[in-house]
Amino acid sequence: SRYHLVIDAINNARRLPAGASEVKAWCEAQLEKHDRYVVEHLEDMPEVRDWSLEDWAES
Repeated sequence: SRYHLVIDAINNARRLPAGASEVKAWCEAQLEKHDRYVVEHLEDMPEVRDWSLEDWAES
């Protein structure tokens, strides 16, 4: 997932920008939130399911 990619990038970076640990913690929290949602609803949470690169590029 994109959350895992961000975490991997932070874990493997030679130098980290300011705020990297907060971004990593946020991604980990999103993964935990997603896991709980999937158990309850048996599908991805809307933020994951409905995400598209085009939506992100417009913001």
